[in-house]
Amino acid sequence: MGLVPGALPDGDAPPPDGALPGPARGPFSVYVHVPFCTTRCGYCDFNTYTDLGGQQSTYASVVVAELDLMRRVAAPPAADTVFFGGGTPTLLPPADLARILSSIELAPGAEVTTEANPDSVDERSLAMLREAGFTRISFGMQSAVPHVLAALDRTHTPGRPQEAVEEARRVGFEQVSLDLIYGGPGESDADWQTSLDAALTAEPTHVSAYSLIVEDGTRLGRQVARGEVPMPDDDVLADRYLMAEEALGGLGWYEVSNWGEPCRHNLAYWRGHDWWGAGPGAHSHVGGVRWWNVKHPTAYAQRLTDGISPAHARETLSAEDRRVERVLLELRLSDGLSADVLRPDGLAAARRHVEGGLLEEQGERFVLTLRGRLLADAVVRDLV
Repeated sequence: MGLVPGALPDGDAPPPDGALPGPARGPFSVYVHVPFCTTRCGYCDFNTYTDLGGQQSTYASVVVAELDLMRRVAAPPAADTVFFGGGTPTLLPPADLARILSSIELAPGAEVTTEANPDSVDERSLAMLREAGFTRISFGMQSAVPHVLAALDRTHTPGRPQEAVEEARRVGFEQVSLDLIYGGPGESDADWQTSLDAALTAEPTHVSAYSLIVEDGTRLGRQVARGEVPMPDDDVLADRYLMAEEALGGLGWYEVSNWGEPCRHNLAYWRGHDWWGAGPGAHSHVGGVRWWNVKHPTAYAQRLTDGISPAHARETLSAEDRRVERVLLELRLSDGLSADVLRPDGLAAARRHVEGGLLEEQGERFVLTLRGRLLADAVVRDLV
């Protein structure tokens, strides 16, 4: 969550001034996309760039201009959560991240997260981020095995994520997350177990574990198409997920791919709250209107310089659209989906899946079982 796909959907033309039908409502969140990376991982299809000349040095000013637009057109309440994602947000100087954050009004007790590569921070920069008001940090660990890291084009060395967690704790971060990927080229069951064990050794408060997805247009996608790298096997991925649950179950799952102390920002997405996404390609949702910014940082900056909204296109969600999205997103959560969201045929399908062991009823809610989590996409399709 928090990552911006490289491809933008079609939609209606947005007004040049970015006007909305009404103000944002609470709970309210802000996402800040930082599209810069030192290298582009072969599996990545997110809107990221490795060479944009001097644009990194002016990026904070451009984002602050969009946040000024946010205040004018959305009149939002104070943000309950803020999330800096990318890309690698910590390629920007801590002072730039602090400047962007200072332009966002925060609610008392707000959660403020930044993603970071383990080799893009040190104890000094982490201390500066904590002093600026960041409360949570999420490190992209992905694996603890050298040949898997190499296959994924990751630049940090094994052991560096655990060191980064320790540094973050020393400077006052109480919430620290590690992100893992399973199913990478050449990864064995033993490799995946090594990564799980290494992550738990760091004692993070949160762990995300995602299966590798081969996306069209990526270097990995081209390698698979040429037969140089095998497509991840669904049965292997299911086994790896079960290994993750066994290892991470003590943290407690709260979403299909997430264990530990919940990320409140991602919960805001899954529960359909209002949020504003700032940055090139970032998506926003306010009052049933969803829009997405132009993709390239140069075009994004030029629009804001010209006093024009950076939105590329938008759509207004119907009541049925919003109902379907509730099924798609809320069923993935450990507290499940309320039965009153389902149509009669969806309710009948839910009852069948209870009988088949993929769902269980908890009062008036349906919750995925462990086996149901393995087949979550198929269950959701039946319930929609």
